[in-house]
This record gives sequence, C-alpha cells and structure tokens, in this order.
Amino acid sequence: MRRTLLVAATALVLLTAGISAAFVTGVGPFSDDDAESDEPFPTQTTAPPDDDGGDSGGSDSSDSGSSDSDSGDSSDDGDATESESVPPFGVVVDNIEKCGQTCRDVTSTITNQQDADSSGVTVYSRIFVGNSTDPDDEVWRGSQAVGDLAAGESYTTTKRVKLSYSEAFAVRQADGWITVQTTIETDDRTLTYTEQRDVA
Repeated sequence: MRRTLLVAATALVLLTAGISAAFVTGVGPFSDDDAESDEPFPTQTTAPPDDDGGDSGGSDSSDSGSSDSDSGDSSDDGDATESESVPPFGVVVDNIEKCGQTCRDVTSTITNQQDADSSGVTVYSRIFVGNSTDPDDEVWRGSQAVGDLAAGESYTTTKRVKLSYSEAFAVRQADGWITVQTTIETDDRTLTYTEQRDVA
C-alpha cells in the first residue's frame, strides 16, 4: 500500500514539474506558434529624447538639433514649429477584440501624412514586456506588406496577437505594461515609433 502511494505521489510530482516547465518555457500547448519570430526585423536606432534634440520617430537627421540661424530672439517660435510638425506616417489602433484568454485581434491603420507618395511600404511591429525594448523581453512580432501608399492615403489591417501563457504571465508581472515598437520601412527610409501601453 505504501509503495503504491509513493509511486503515485512521484508520478504526480513529475507530471506537475513537466507541466510547469512547459508553461514557463512556452512549449507544447503553451507555445506561441508565430513563425515570423526568426525573420530579421529592421529597426532604426533612435536617439533618446534628451540627446541632441533628434526626433525619436524619424530617420531624417537634417533637423536634429537646434538651428544656428534662429538661436537669438525667436528660439521659442522655432521650437514650437518643430514640435508641432506632423510625422510622415500616422499609426492608430482602431480596435482590439478578444479572441481567447491570451489572444487579441488588433485592427490598426497607417496613414501617409506626407505630401508625396510612398512606395514599398512595409510595417513591422514588435511587442515587449514592460517599458523597454530589450530583445529578451520580446513576446510578439508581425509584419504587413502595404505596398504603395499615396499622399493622404490610409491602409487598415487586422493582426492576431497570440501570446503563450508564460508570456501573458510576464506581462501581468510587469503590472500590465508593454512596449510596442512599430517600424515603417519604405523604399527611401525607415522610421521607428515606440510607445508604452498599460493593457492590464
């Protein structure tokens, strides 16, 4: 009788350890079957906001820093104009719909806010746990080929964001904070936008 109880207890401990290991590592039924995770991900290195005045979302370095010609009386007017400039692309999350316990269908729209057409547009997105973009904290990535986007034109798509249970647990442990990094690559430039969101 004791031997049977010991064997049953050992089997239960091993089964619990196996399930826990699968949960933590994200394998088996707890895995994220996102095949895109091994593909290269283009990003633009962005300067911190207090670094040489560069725009954290743009790749044009022609206006990073203050201009010497307006450094006198009208520096406040020049700064206001620069901070009110419209970024080349607008990205808006239109809708988030629950498709499971750790799954969301996210509908978003990209708009070409430039006066010129953009060609070869591809949008890459990554989601990180917490408030950083440390590669070890990445929990999801996806991309969408948009093609050509005329001036003022918008493109809307829906992507399924599916996390493993361990990834969802990591987001919960970060008090529900995630960082979304969106890179827009065109034939002539690459722009990266980063934002933090509380999804708790």
